[in-house]
Amino acid sequence: MGMPYIKVGSAYRYDKEEVIQWLKNNKISPLDKTGYKEIEIDYSSSSEALEAIGILSERIKKEDMYAEVTGKNTITVYLRQVDMNKLKSIKSDNAVIKKIIDAIESIKSYGVKGGKRIFVDYDKEKKVTNRKQKEQARGKYFYAQGHEYAKQNNQLPDEFVNQIICGDSEEVLKKLPDNCVDLIFTSPPYNFGLEYDSHDDGYFWDDYFNKLFKIFDECIRVLKYGGRIIVNIQPLFSDYIPTHHIISNFFMERKLIWKGEIIWEKNNYNCKFTAWGSWKSPSNPYLKYTWEFLEIFCKGSLKKEGDKNNIDILADEFKEWVIAKWAIAPEKDMAKYGHPAMFPEELARRVIKLFSYQNDVVLDPFNGVGTTTAVAKKLNRKFVGIDISKEYCEKALKRINQITLPYF
Repeated sequence: MGMPYIKVGSAYRYDKEEVIQWLKNNKISPLDKTGYKEIEIDYSSSSEALEAIGILSERIKKEDMYAEVTGKNTITVYLRQVDMNKLKSIKSDNAVIKKIIDAIESIKSYGVKGGKRIFVDYDKEKKVTNRKQKEQARGKYFYAQGHEYAKQNNQLPDEFVNQIICGDSEEVLKKLPDNCVDLIFTSPPYNFGLEYDSHDDGYFWDDYFNKLFKIFDECIRVLKYGGRIIVNIQPLFSDYIPTHHIISNFFMERKLIWKGEIIWEKNNYNCKFTAWGSWKSPSNPYLKYTWEFLEIFCKGSLKKEGDKNNIDILADEFKEWVIAKWAIAPEKDMAKYGHPAMFPEELARRVIKLFSYQNDVVLDPFNGVGTTTAVAKKLNRKFVGIDISKEYCEKALKRINQITLPYF
């Protein structure tokens, strides 16, 4: 039997006293309100409020959802789970019903089971009890504990601000004071045997890593406390050298904190299926990769201090970019700049906006033709670019000089 109603003119309305008695008879008012998510809805018409309660009680099971008047102009909806299609199928011009539906629709955190949205305990199995205590007991980033990094940060000397410097990065960086750079973003030579302007990219691996790590040691020294170093690297799969793991292990040994890893999906693989491996056989299948890695490390602290007024990342950008897989096409102008291994400006733009503030100092110790430094200037960051090639440095400087601010 449905709720009692009376006809007023051409409209049907619910009688308040009869509705209250009907609710009592049908035991709509719950005795136990625990285990429900509560939503408060304002109303201006008591008759509409009572009508909304009645409609919900008829259409939705009490153990899933119910409502009651809890204030002079307030209804509280007790919500556990609901079939949204069924709820939205209610044909009514009742303003309170519409408010309730809108309020439930605005809840963005829920589970789904059996066609219903689950609002209570949907993530119970995923939760770790006493999480903070357990984290303290086992220790976060245990490998970085006991570091001796100074918290006092320093200014980058004016002579290095917004400069493209030609030279050996290890030697140039020795001229910089400790803790003076906010963000380091770089892509070291791959050691693939590529022909760069002034050096051979085909070192023996021991020599390659020994030199690279000397440069990285200087990078760590000049990085500010709380600063980030982000290395774009593609492992040499044909030699089975996991360079991204080797480099990450180096930073962990230096007690930097691993913040995460971003997959840069390039979608550009054009290798034959039989290259370096077997065809249609488990003998030696060669795995094909269309992505590179961005390994992210922090010095001393995961949190970087900065002026909130200098945050320039937009909300939509933040929500998209914290998902650590970025689909960005490779650089198309490598022939134009005469460089065999450039990353695109979009990659640098995302890194710089997500991990630094305006007016921060951005360093690239393998600056090449200056993608990092060009984007840093466009985004109102100070920059230092270092490369051993005079030709590349000249091209990087030319790119910088062609940028007129404000760029955007």
